[in-house]
Amino acid sequence: MRSVLTAAQMREADRLTTEECGIPSIVLMENAANAVASAIEDRFDFGIGDLSALILCGKGNNGGDGAAVARLLWLRGVSVRVLLFGNIEDTKGDARENFSIVRNLSEASNEAGGRIEFAEVAEVGRWIEAIRSELERFDVVVDALFGTGLSRPVEGDLAKICEMLGRMDDPGDPLVVSIDVPSGLDADKAEPIGPHAFADLTVTFTSPKPANVLPPASRANGELITAGIGTPTEIVDKTGSRLFLSDHGDAHEWLKKTAFTDSSYKKTRGTLLIIAGSEKYTGAAVLAANAASETGVGMVTLASPKSAFGPIAERVIPEVITVALEETASGSASSDSYDTIAGVAGGMDAIAIGCGLGSEEESTRELVRKVIEESDVPVVVDADGLNSIAPISIRGKEGRPLILTPHQGEFLRLLGTEDKGVLDDRVGAVRRFAEDFSLILVLKGERTLVASPKGDVVIISTGNSGLGKAGNGDNLTGIIAGFVAQSHRLGIDLFETVVAAVHLAGLAGDIARGDFGAHSMLASDVRRSFAAAVRFVERDLE
Repeated sequence: MRSVLTAAQMREADRLTTEECGIPSIVLMENAANAVASAIEDRFDFGIGDLSALILCGKGNNGGDGAAVARLLWLRGVSVRVLLFGNIEDTKGDARENFSIVRNLSEASNEAGGRIEFAEVAEVGRWIEAIRSELERFDVVVDALFGTGLSRPVEGDLAKICEMLGRMDDPGDPLVVSIDVPSGLDADKAEPIGPHAFADLTVTFTSPKPANVLPPASRANGELITAGIGTPTEIVDKTGSRLFLSDHGDAHEWLKKTAFTDSSYKKTRGTLLIIAGSEKYTGAAVLAANAASETGVGMVTLASPKSAFGPIAERVIPEVITVALEETASGSASSDSYDTIAGVAGGMDAIAIGCGLGSEEESTRELVRKVIEESDVPVVVDADGLNSIAPISIRGKEGRPLILTPHQGEFLRLLGTEDKGVLDDRVGAVRRFAEDFSLILVLKGERTLVASPKGDVVIISTGNSGLGKAGNGDNLTGIIAGFVAQSHRLGIDLFETVVAAVHLAGLAGDIARGDFGAHSMLASDVRRSFAAAVRFVERDLE
Protein backbone atom coordinates (compact mmCIF):
# COMPACT_ATOMS: atom_id res chain seq x y z
CA MET A 1 0.00 0.00 0.00
CA ARG A 2 1.11 3.53 -0.70
CA SER A 3 1.17 6.32 1.89
CA VAL A 4 -1.20 9.23 1.33
CA LEU A 5 0.48 12.46 2.43
CA THR A 6 -0.94 15.77 3.55
CA ALA A 7 0.57 18.96 2.16
CA ALA A 8 2.64 19.41 5.32
CA GLN A 9 3.88 15.81 5.19
CA MET A 10 4.79 16.27 1.52
CA ARG A 11 6.83 19.39 2.33
CA GLU A 12 8.60 17.42 5.06
CA ALA A 13 9.36 14.59 2.63
CA ASP A 14 10.82 17.08 0.13
CA ARG A 15 12.90 18.72 2.86
CA LEU A 16 14.29 15.41 4.09
CA THR A 17 15.05 14.33 0.53
CA THR A 18 17.14 17.44 0.01
CA GLU A 19 18.86 17.35 3.41
CA GLU A 20 19.46 13.62 3.81
CA CYS A 21 19.89 12.54 0.20
CA GLY A 22 21.55 15.65 -1.14
CA ILE A 23 19.10 16.06 -4.01
CA PRO A 24 18.67 19.80 -4.65
CA SER A 25 15.09 21.04 -4.66
CA ILE A 26 15.43 22.26 -8.25
CA VAL A 27 16.29 18.70 -9.28
CA LEU A 28 13.09 17.50 -7.60
CA MET A 29 11.20 20.15 -9.59
CA GLU A 30 12.87 19.00 -12.81
CA ASN A 31 11.99 15.38 -12.05
CA ALA A 32 8.39 16.39 -11.42
CA ALA A 33 8.23 18.30 -14.70
CA ASN A 34 9.69 15.33 -16.56
CA ALA A 35 6.98 13.11 -15.09
CA VAL A 36 4.24 15.49 -16.28
CA ALA A 37 5.73 15.87 -19.75
CA SER A 38 6.09 12.10 -20.10
CA ALA A 39 2.50 11.53 -18.93
CA ILE A 40 1.28 13.97 -21.57
CA GLU A 41 3.37 12.30 -24.25
CA ASP A 42 1.97 8.89 -23.28
CA ARG A 43 -1.56 10.17 -23.91
CA PHE A 44 -0.85 10.73 -27.63
CA ASP A 45 -0.08 7.56 -29.56
CA PHE A 46 0.90 9.52 -32.68
CA GLY A 47 3.50 11.64 -30.87
CA ILE A 48 3.37 15.23 -29.61
CA GLY A 49 5.72 17.02 -32.00
CA ASP A 50 2.94 18.88 -33.78
CA LEU A 51 0.85 19.71 -30.73
CA SER A 52 0.23 23.02 -29.00
CA ALA A 53 -0.01 23.54 -25.25
CA LEU A 54 -1.20 26.33 -22.98
CA ILE A 55 0.48 26.39 -19.57
CA LEU A 56 -1.37 28.38 -16.89
CA CYS A 57 1.00 29.17 -14.03
CA GLY A 58 0.63 30.62 -10.58
CA LYS A 59 3.52 32.32 -8.78
CA GLY A 60 4.45 29.43 -6.49
CA ASN A 61 6.26 26.15 -6.95
CA ASN A 62 3.31 24.64 -8.79
CA GLY A 63 3.74 27.36 -11.38
CA GLY A 64 7.47 26.67 -11.40
CA ASP A 65 6.66 23.04 -12.21
CA GLY A 66 4.50 24.34 -15.07
CA ALA A 67 7.31 26.48 -16.44
CA ALA A 68 9.66 23.49 -16.41
CA VAL A 69 6.98 21.38 -18.14
CA ALA A 70 6.72 24.06 -20.82
CA ARG A 71 10.44 23.87 -21.53
CA LEU A 72 10.42 20.06 -21.68
CA LEU A 73 7.42 20.00 -24.02
CA TRP A 74 9.15 22.60 -26.20
CA LEU A 75 12.19 20.31 -26.42
CA ARG A 76 9.84 17.59 -27.70
CA GLY A 77 8.58 19.85 -30.47
CA VAL A 78 5.42 21.20 -28.85
CA SER A 79 4.49 24.83 -29.45
CA VAL A 80 3.93 26.23 -25.97
CA ARG A 81 2.32 29.36 -24.61
CA VAL A 82 3.04 30.14 -20.95
CA LEU A 83 0.89 32.56 -18.95
CA LEU A 84 2.24 33.55 -15.55
CA PHE A 85 -0.50 35.12 -13.43
CA GLY A 86 1.77 37.68 -11.82
CA ASN A 87 5.26 38.99 -12.45
CA ILE A 88 8.52 37.10 -12.35
CA GLU A 89 9.68 39.60 -9.74
CA ASP A 90 6.91 38.25 -7.48
CA THR A 91 8.26 34.70 -7.67
CA LYS A 92 11.20 33.19 -5.84
CA GLY A 93 13.58 30.27 -5.61
CA ASP A 94 13.33 27.37 -8.02
CA ALA A 95 10.09 28.67 -9.52
CA ARG A 96 11.71 32.02 -10.40
CA GLU A 97 14.64 30.26 -12.02
CA ASN A 98 12.36 28.22 -14.26
CA PHE A 99 10.24 31.25 -15.18
CA SER A 100 13.38 33.16 -16.09
CA ILE A 101 14.53 30.34 -18.36
CA VAL A 102 11.17 30.25 -20.13
CA ARG A 103 11.22 34.03 -20.59
CA ASN A 104 14.72 33.82 -22.05
CA LEU A 105 13.53 31.13 -24.47
CA SER A 106 10.45 33.10 -25.48
CA GLU A 107 10.06 33.22 -29.25
CA ALA A 108 13.02 30.84 -29.63
CA SER A 109 12.73 27.78 -31.83
CA ASN A 110 14.58 24.49 -31.77
CA GLU A 111 15.36 21.60 -34.08
CA ALA A 112 12.19 19.82 -32.98
CA GLY A 113 10.14 22.71 -34.35
CA GLY A 114 8.44 23.97 -31.20
CA ARG A 115 8.19 27.55 -30.02
CA ILE A 116 7.67 29.16 -26.61
CA GLU A 117 5.58 32.24 -25.97
CA PHE A 118 5.69 33.77 -22.50
CA ALA A 119 3.49 36.45 -20.96
CA GLU A 120 3.13 37.91 -17.48
CA VAL A 121 -0.52 38.54 -16.61
CA ALA A 122 -0.69 41.23 -13.97
CA GLU A 123 -4.37 42.10 -14.50
CA VAL A 124 -6.17 38.81 -14.83
CA GLY A 125 -9.57 40.30 -15.62
CA ARG A 126 -8.38 41.68 -18.96
CA TRP A 127 -7.26 38.21 -20.07
CA ILE A 128 -10.27 36.14 -19.09
CA GLU A 129 -12.20 36.40 -22.34
CA ALA A 130 -9.04 35.96 -24.39
CA ILE A 131 -8.19 32.80 -22.48
CA ARG A 132 -11.75 31.53 -22.79
CA SER A 133 -11.71 31.98 -26.56
CA GLU A 134 -8.22 30.50 -26.92
CA LEU A 135 -8.70 27.32 -24.90
CA GLU A 136 -10.16 25.33 -27.77
CA ARG A 137 -7.27 26.05 -30.12
CA PHE A 138 -4.79 24.20 -27.91
CA ASP A 139 -4.34 20.44 -27.79
CA VAL A 140 -3.22 20.46 -24.15
CA VAL A 141 -3.91 22.82 -21.25
CA VAL A 142 -1.67 22.41 -18.20
CA ASP A 143 -3.12 23.61 -14.90
CA ALA A 144 -0.20 24.83 -12.79
CA LEU A 145 -2.03 27.59 -10.94
CA PHE A 146 -2.18 26.31 -7.38
CA GLY A 147 -0.53 23.31 -5.81
CA THR A 148 -0.76 21.62 -2.44
CA GLY A 149 -0.42 24.85 -0.46
CA LEU A 150 -3.94 26.13 -1.10
CA SER A 151 -6.12 26.18 2.03
CA ARG A 152 -8.81 28.75 1.24
CA PRO A 153 -11.22 29.18 -1.69
CA VAL A 154 -9.91 30.83 -4.83
CA GLU A 155 -11.73 34.12 -5.40
CA GLY A 156 -12.17 36.75 -8.08
CA ASP A 157 -10.74 36.41 -11.56
CA LEU A 158 -8.53 33.43 -10.73
CA ALA A 159 -11.65 31.57 -9.60
CA LYS A 160 -13.09 32.19 -13.06
CA ILE A 161 -9.93 30.75 -14.61
CA CYS A 162 -10.27 27.64 -12.45
CA GLU A 163 -13.90 27.27 -13.48
CA MET A 164 -12.93 27.47 -17.15
CA LEU A 165 -10.94 24.31 -16.61
CA GLY A 166 -14.14 22.35 -16.22
CA ARG A 167 -15.02 19.04 -17.75
CA MET A 168 -14.20 19.19 -21.45
CA ASP A 169 -15.77 16.14 -23.03
CA ASP A 170 -16.19 17.15 -26.66
CA PRO A 171 -13.80 15.50 -29.15
CA GLY A 172 -12.20 18.83 -30.03
CA ASP A 173 -11.57 19.90 -26.44
CA PRO A 174 -8.01 20.06 -25.14
CA LEU A 175 -6.54 17.56 -22.71
CA VAL A 176 -6.58 19.24 -19.28
CA VAL A 177 -3.63 18.20 -17.12
CA SER A 178 -3.34 19.29 -13.49
CA ILE A 179 -0.05 19.29 -11.62
CA ASP A 180 -0.28 17.72 -8.14
CA VAL A 181 -3.97 18.55 -7.52
CA PRO A 182 -6.59 20.30 -9.67
CA SER A 183 -6.35 24.00 -8.86
CA GLY A 184 -8.88 25.24 -6.34
CA LEU A 185 -8.84 22.08 -4.22
CA ASP A 186 -7.35 21.90 -0.75
CA ALA A 187 -4.94 18.97 -1.05
CA ASP A 188 -5.80 17.82 2.49
CA LYS A 189 -9.58 17.75 2.13
CA ALA A 190 -12.06 15.37 0.54
CA GLU A 191 -14.61 18.16 0.13
CA PRO A 192 -13.94 20.91 -2.45
CA ILE A 193 -13.49 24.28 -0.74
CA GLY A 194 -14.61 26.42 -3.69
CA PRO A 195 -14.35 26.81 -7.48
CA HIS A 196 -11.85 24.36 -8.93
CA ALA A 197 -10.54 22.80 -12.08
CA PHE A 198 -11.60 19.43 -13.46
CA ALA A 199 -8.71 17.57 -15.05
CA ASP A 200 -8.59 14.73 -17.54
CA LEU A 201 -5.24 13.76 -16.05
CA THR A 202 -3.59 14.68 -12.75
CA VAL A 203 0.06 13.94 -12.08
CA THR A 204 0.97 14.06 -8.40
CA PHE A 205 4.38 13.41 -6.92
CA THR A 206 5.90 10.91 -4.48
CA SER A 207 2.55 10.01 -2.88
CA PRO A 208 -1.10 10.85 -3.53
CA LYS A 209 -2.68 13.59 -1.44
CA PRO A 210 -6.11 13.18 0.22
CA ALA A 211 -7.82 15.30 -2.46
CA ASN A 212 -6.37 12.98 -5.12
CA VAL A 213 -8.02 9.87 -3.70
CA LEU A 214 -10.97 10.84 -1.50
CA PRO A 215 -14.33 11.74 -3.05
CA PRO A 216 -15.87 14.04 -3.94
CA ALA A 217 -12.62 15.99 -4.53
CA SER A 218 -11.03 13.00 -6.24
CA ARG A 219 -13.66 13.13 -8.98
CA ALA A 220 -11.94 16.28 -10.28
CA ASN A 221 -8.63 14.48 -10.84
CA GLY A 222 -9.54 12.41 -13.88
CA GLU A 223 -6.89 9.74 -14.35
CA LEU A 224 -4.39 9.93 -11.50
CA ILE A 225 -0.69 9.19 -11.95
CA THR A 226 1.60 9.15 -8.91
CA ALA A 227 5.15 9.76 -10.07
CA GLY A 228 8.32 9.21 -8.13
CA ILE A 229 10.70 12.17 -8.23
CA GLY A 230 13.58 10.83 -6.14
CA THR A 231 12.26 10.54 -2.58
CA PRO A 232 13.07 7.13 -1.04
CA THR A 233 10.32 5.11 0.60
CA GLU A 234 12.16 5.31 3.91
CA ILE A 235 11.76 9.08 3.91
CA VAL A 236 8.05 8.85 3.08
CA ASP A 237 7.71 6.50 6.06
CA LYS A 238 9.31 9.12 8.31
CA THR A 239 6.42 11.52 7.69
CA GLY A 240 4.22 9.41 9.98
CA SER A 241 1.26 9.09 7.67
CA ARG A 242 -1.53 6.83 8.90
CA LEU A 243 -3.53 7.07 5.68
CA PHE A 244 -2.79 4.71 2.80
CA LEU A 245 -4.02 3.73 -0.65
CA SER A 246 -4.35 0.05 -1.52
CA ASP A 247 -2.67 -1.38 -4.59
CA HIS A 248 -2.31 -4.73 -6.31
CA GLY A 249 0.81 -5.43 -4.27
CA ASP A 250 -1.30 -5.79 -1.12
CA ALA A 251 -3.36 -8.54 -2.71
CA HIS A 252 -0.31 -10.13 -4.30
CA GLU A 253 1.53 -10.36 -0.98
CA TRP A 254 -1.47 -12.01 0.67
CA LEU A 255 -1.82 -14.49 -2.19
CA LYS A 256 1.86 -15.38 -1.86
CA LYS A 257 1.53 -15.94 1.89
CA THR A 258 -1.51 -18.18 1.40
CA ALA A 259 -0.23 -20.05 -1.65
CA PHE A 260 -1.27 -23.70 -1.96
CA THR A 261 1.37 -26.32 -1.25
CA ASP A 262 1.52 -30.05 -1.93
CA SER A 263 0.44 -30.67 1.66
CA SER A 264 -2.62 -28.39 1.52
CA TYR A 265 -6.02 -29.85 2.25
CA LYS A 266 -9.35 -28.47 3.47
CA LYS A 267 -8.48 -28.22 7.15
CA THR A 268 -5.12 -26.54 6.52
CA ARG A 269 -6.82 -24.01 4.24
CA GLY A 270 -9.17 -22.78 6.94
CA THR A 271 -12.82 -23.48 7.68
CA LEU A 272 -15.63 -20.95 7.70
CA LEU A 273 -19.10 -20.87 9.21
CA ILE A 274 -21.61 -18.44 7.70
CA ILE A 275 -24.83 -17.74 9.61
CA ALA A 276 -27.14 -16.06 7.12
CA GLY A 277 -30.50 -16.01 5.39
CA SER A 278 -34.12 -16.04 6.49
CA GLU A 279 -37.47 -17.02 5.03
CA LYS A 280 -37.71 -13.59 3.33
CA TYR A 281 -34.07 -13.25 2.27
CA THR A 282 -32.53 -16.42 0.89
CA GLY A 283 -30.41 -14.91 -1.88
CA ALA A 284 -28.06 -13.08 0.49
CA ALA A 285 -26.98 -16.33 2.12
CA VAL A 286 -26.40 -17.99 -1.26
CA LEU A 287 -24.29 -15.09 -2.53
CA ALA A 288 -22.14 -14.92 0.61
CA ALA A 289 -21.50 -18.67 0.75
CA ASN A 290 -20.76 -19.00 -2.95
CA ALA A 291 -18.39 -16.03 -2.89
CA ALA A 292 -16.55 -17.39 0.15
CA SER A 293 -16.07 -20.73 -1.58
CA GLU A 294 -14.00 -19.12 -4.35
CA THR A 295 -11.46 -17.47 -2.04
CA GLY A 296 -9.29 -20.54 -1.44
CA VAL A 297 -10.81 -21.38 1.95
CA GLY A 298 -10.87 -25.10 2.64
CA MET A 299 -14.50 -25.57 3.69
CA VAL A 300 -17.62 -23.41 3.96
CA THR A 301 -20.60 -24.30 6.14
CA LEU A 302 -23.81 -22.27 5.79
CA ALA A 303 -26.29 -22.26 8.68
CA SER A 304 -29.76 -20.84 7.95
CA PRO A 305 -33.29 -21.07 9.41
CA LYS A 306 -35.35 -24.15 8.66
CA SER A 307 -37.88 -22.34 6.48
CA ALA A 308 -35.06 -20.99 4.30
CA PHE A 309 -33.02 -24.18 4.30
CA GLY A 310 -34.63 -25.80 1.26
CA PRO A 311 -34.51 -22.77 -1.10
CA ILE A 312 -30.94 -22.03 -0.03
CA ALA A 313 -29.69 -25.62 -0.34
CA GLU A 314 -31.15 -25.81 -3.85
CA ARG A 315 -29.29 -22.70 -5.06
CA VAL A 316 -25.98 -22.79 -3.23
CA ILE A 317 -23.07 -24.50 -4.99
CA PRO A 318 -22.66 -28.17 -4.03
CA GLU A 319 -19.34 -27.58 -2.26
CA VAL A 320 -21.10 -25.65 0.53
CA ILE A 321 -22.27 -27.66 3.57
CA THR A 322 -25.71 -26.59 4.82
CA VAL A 323 -27.15 -26.69 8.34
CA ALA A 324 -30.73 -25.92 9.46
CA LEU A 325 -31.39 -23.67 12.47
CA GLU A 326 -34.27 -23.14 14.86
CA GLU A 327 -36.26 -20.09 13.85
CA THR A 328 -38.62 -17.37 14.99
CA ALA A 329 -42.23 -17.04 13.94
CA SER A 330 -41.15 -14.78 11.05
CA GLY A 331 -38.59 -17.27 9.73
CA SER A 332 -35.37 -15.80 11.11
CA ALA A 333 -32.76 -17.64 13.15
CA SER A 334 -33.66 -17.64 16.82
CA SER A 335 -31.61 -17.67 19.99
CA ASP A 336 -32.75 -21.28 20.47
CA SER A 337 -30.39 -22.24 17.63
CA TYR A 338 -27.27 -21.17 19.52
CA ASP A 339 -26.46 -24.69 20.74
CA THR A 340 -26.60 -25.97 17.15
CA ILE A 341 -24.31 -23.14 16.02
CA ALA A 342 -21.90 -23.73 18.90
CA GLY A 343 -21.69 -27.40 17.94
CA VAL A 344 -20.92 -26.56 14.32
CA ALA A 345 -18.55 -23.70 15.16
CA GLY A 346 -16.13 -25.87 17.08
CA GLY A 347 -12.92 -26.04 15.06
CA MET A 348 -13.96 -23.28 12.67
CA ASP A 349 -11.38 -20.59 11.83
CA ALA A 350 -13.85 -17.75 11.27
CA ILE A 351 -17.53 -16.92 11.44
CA ALA A 352 -19.56 -14.55 9.28
CA ILE A 353 -23.01 -13.49 10.43
CA GLY A 354 -25.79 -11.22 9.24
CA CYS A 355 -26.43 -11.45 5.50
CA GLY A 356 -30.22 -11.60 5.02
CA LEU A 357 -30.62 -12.78 8.62
CA GLY A 358 -33.30 -10.33 9.68
CA SER A 359 -33.10 -8.21 12.82
CA GLU A 360 -36.72 -7.39 13.61
CA GLU A 361 -37.06 -9.82 16.52
CA GLU A 362 -35.15 -9.69 19.78
CA SER A 363 -34.50 -13.43 19.62
CA THR A 364 -32.45 -12.97 16.42
CA ARG A 365 -30.61 -9.98 17.82
CA GLU A 366 -29.82 -11.92 20.96
CA LEU A 367 -28.39 -14.74 18.84
CA VAL A 368 -26.10 -12.37 16.95
CA ARG A 369 -24.79 -10.79 20.13
CA LYS A 370 -24.17 -14.16 21.75
CA VAL A 371 -22.32 -15.53 18.72
CA ILE A 372 -20.03 -12.48 18.69
CA GLU A 373 -19.44 -12.43 22.43
CA GLU A 374 -18.81 -16.18 22.81
CA SER A 375 -16.68 -16.71 19.71
CA ASP A 376 -12.95 -17.20 20.13
CA VAL A 377 -12.26 -16.84 16.38
CA PRO A 378 -12.62 -13.80 14.10
CA VAL A 379 -16.21 -12.79 13.39
CA VAL A 380 -17.24 -10.83 10.28
CA VAL A 381 -20.51 -8.94 10.85
CA ASP A 382 -22.64 -7.46 8.06
CA ALA A 383 -26.16 -6.27 7.28
CA ASP A 384 -28.70 -7.48 9.86
CA GLY A 385 -25.86 -8.60 12.08
CA LEU A 386 -24.83 -4.93 12.32
CA ASN A 387 -28.38 -3.82 12.97
CA SER A 388 -28.58 -6.38 15.77
CA ILE A 389 -25.69 -4.80 17.69
CA ALA A 390 -26.55 -1.14 17.00
CA PRO A 391 -25.85 1.13 18.71
CA ILE A 392 -22.60 -0.66 19.33
CA SER A 393 -21.34 -1.52 22.80
CA ILE A 394 -19.36 -4.66 21.91
CA ARG A 395 -15.59 -4.29 21.68
CA GLY A 396 -13.12 -6.42 19.83
CA LYS A 397 -10.51 -8.30 21.82
CA GLU A 398 -7.10 -9.76 21.12
CA GLY A 399 -8.51 -13.28 21.20
CA ARG A 400 -11.77 -12.34 19.49
CA PRO A 401 -11.07 -10.18 16.44
CA LEU A 402 -14.15 -8.39 15.16
CA ILE A 403 -14.61 -7.16 11.58
CA LEU A 404 -17.60 -4.92 10.78
CA THR A 405 -18.62 -4.11 7.20
CA PRO A 406 -21.29 -1.36 7.26
CA HIS A 407 -22.48 0.98 4.54
CA GLN A 408 -23.14 4.58 5.57
CA GLY A 409 -26.62 4.02 7.00
CA GLU A 410 -25.53 1.02 9.03
CA PHE A 411 -22.52 2.91 10.31
CA LEU A 412 -24.70 5.75 11.55
CA ARG A 413 -26.91 3.22 13.34
CA LEU A 414 -23.83 1.70 14.96
CA LEU A 415 -22.91 5.19 16.16
CA GLY A 416 -26.46 5.69 17.41
CA THR A 417 -27.07 8.85 15.41
CA GLU A 418 -28.93 10.11 12.35
CA ASP A 419 -26.56 13.03 11.90
CA LYS A 420 -24.83 12.51 8.54
CA GLY A 421 -22.50 15.36 9.45
CA VAL A 422 -20.37 12.94 11.46
CA LEU A 423 -19.25 11.56 8.09
CA ASP A 424 -18.02 14.88 6.74
CA ASP A 425 -14.60 13.56 7.69
CA ARG A 426 -14.97 9.89 6.76
CA VAL A 427 -11.34 9.05 7.45
CA GLY A 428 -11.44 10.59 10.92
CA ALA A 429 -14.77 8.93 11.71
CA VAL A 430 -13.66 5.40 10.80
CA ARG A 431 -10.30 5.88 12.53
CA ARG A 432 -11.93 6.94 15.81
CA PHE A 433 -14.50 4.16 15.65
CA ALA A 434 -11.94 1.41 15.00
CA GLU A 435 -9.69 2.70 17.79
CA ASP A 436 -12.53 3.19 20.28
CA PHE A 437 -13.96 -0.29 19.79
CA SER A 438 -10.72 -2.11 18.99
CA LEU A 439 -11.90 -3.66 15.74
CA ILE A 440 -11.43 -3.64 11.98
CA LEU A 441 -13.98 -1.47 10.21
CA VAL A 442 -14.83 -1.66 6.50
CA LEU A 443 -16.93 1.38 5.59
CA LYS A 444 -18.40 0.60 2.18
CA GLY A 445 -19.17 3.26 -0.39
CA GLU A 446 -17.42 5.34 -3.01
CA ARG A 447 -13.79 4.65 -2.13
CA THR A 448 -14.32 2.06 0.60
CA LEU A 449 -12.24 2.65 3.74
CA VAL A 450 -10.66 -0.01 5.96
CA ALA A 451 -9.58 1.08 9.46
CA SER A 452 -7.47 -0.87 11.95
CA PRO A 453 -7.67 -0.92 15.75
CA LYS A 454 -4.40 1.08 15.74
CA GLY A 455 -5.93 3.87 13.67
CA ASP A 456 -4.38 3.14 10.28
CA VAL A 457 -6.83 3.77 7.44
CA VAL A 458 -6.56 2.34 3.94
CA ILE A 459 -8.47 3.79 0.99
CA ILE A 460 -9.39 1.00 -1.41
CA SER A 461 -8.35 1.99 -4.93
CA THR A 462 -10.57 -0.52 -6.76
CA GLY A 463 -14.34 -0.67 -7.25
CA ASN A 464 -16.91 1.33 -9.19
CA SER A 465 -20.48 2.58 -9.08
CA GLY A 466 -21.81 -0.64 -10.62
CA LEU A 467 -21.17 -2.33 -7.28
CA GLY A 468 -23.91 -0.23 -5.68
CA LYS A 469 -26.54 -2.91 -6.26
CA ALA A 470 -28.18 -5.55 -4.14
CA GLY A 471 -26.03 -8.56 -3.38
CA ASN A 472 -22.58 -7.03 -3.67
CA GLY A 473 -22.37 -6.50 0.08
CA ASP A 474 -23.09 -10.21 0.54
CA ASN A 475 -20.35 -11.06 -1.95
CA LEU A 476 -17.93 -8.85 -0.04
CA THR A 477 -18.82 -10.45 3.30
CA GLY A 478 -18.16 -13.91 1.87
CA ILE A 479 -14.85 -12.86 0.34
CA ILE A 480 -13.62 -11.15 3.51
CA ALA A 481 -14.70 -14.09 5.68
CA GLY A 482 -13.02 -16.60 3.36
CA PHE A 483 -9.77 -14.65 3.50
CA VAL A 484 -9.98 -14.22 7.25
CA ALA A 485 -10.51 -17.95 7.84
CA GLN A 486 -7.35 -18.74 5.87
CA SER A 487 -5.30 -16.05 7.61
CA HIS A 488 -6.46 -17.12 11.06
CA ARG A 489 -5.41 -20.67 10.30
CA LEU A 490 -2.03 -19.57 8.88
CA GLY A 491 -1.29 -16.83 11.42
CA ILE A 492 -1.37 -13.90 8.97
CA ASP A 493 -2.18 -10.34 10.05
CA LEU A 494 -5.92 -9.79 9.79
CA PHE A 495 -5.82 -6.11 8.87
CA GLU A 496 -3.66 -6.72 5.81
CA THR A 497 -5.93 -9.68 5.06
CA VAL A 498 -9.08 -7.55 5.02
CA VAL A 499 -7.38 -4.90 2.86
CA ALA A 500 -6.38 -7.57 0.33
CA ALA A 501 -9.89 -9.05 0.33
CA VAL A 502 -11.64 -5.74 -0.24
CA HIS A 503 -9.13 -4.71 -2.90
CA LEU A 504 -9.65 -7.95 -4.85
CA ALA A 505 -13.43 -7.75 -4.47
CA GLY A 506 -13.32 -4.26 -5.93
CA LEU A 507 -11.09 -5.45 -8.76
CA ALA A 508 -13.61 -8.21 -9.52
CA GLY A 509 -16.20 -5.46 -9.78
CA ASP A 510 -13.99 -3.52 -12.19
CA ILE A 511 -13.57 -6.60 -14.37
CA ALA A 512 -17.33 -7.21 -14.32
CA ARG A 513 -17.95 -3.62 -15.37
CA GLY A 514 -15.58 -4.09 -18.30
CA ASP A 515 -17.41 -7.26 -19.37
CA PHE A 516 -21.03 -6.28 -18.71
CA GLY A 517 -21.11 -2.51 -18.10
CA ALA A 518 -22.13 -0.73 -14.90
CA HIS A 519 -25.81 -0.73 -15.88
CA SER A 520 -26.08 -4.47 -16.48
CA MET A 521 -23.55 -6.06 -14.13
CA LEU A 522 -25.03 -8.09 -11.29
CA ALA A 523 -23.61 -9.32 -8.01
CA SER A 524 -23.44 -12.80 -9.53
CA ASP A 525 -21.30 -11.40 -12.37
CA VAL A 526 -18.93 -9.89 -9.81
CA ARG A 527 -18.59 -13.23 -8.02
CA ARG A 528 -17.85 -14.97 -11.31
CA SER A 529 -15.19 -12.32 -12.02
CA PHE A 530 -13.36 -12.92 -8.76
CA ALA A 531 -11.15 -15.69 -10.13
CA ALA A 532 -10.13 -13.40 -12.99
CA ALA A 533 -9.20 -10.71 -10.45
CA VAL A 534 -6.95 -13.17 -8.60
CA ARG A 535 -5.30 -14.29 -11.84
CA PHE A 536 -4.79 -10.68 -12.93
CA VAL A 537 -2.96 -9.76 -9.72
CA GLU A 538 -0.85 -12.90 -9.78
CA ARG A 539 0.10 -12.36 -13.42
CA ASP A 540 0.51 -8.58 -13.17
CA LEU A 541 3.13 -8.84 -10.43
CA GLU A 542 4.99 -12.00 -11.43
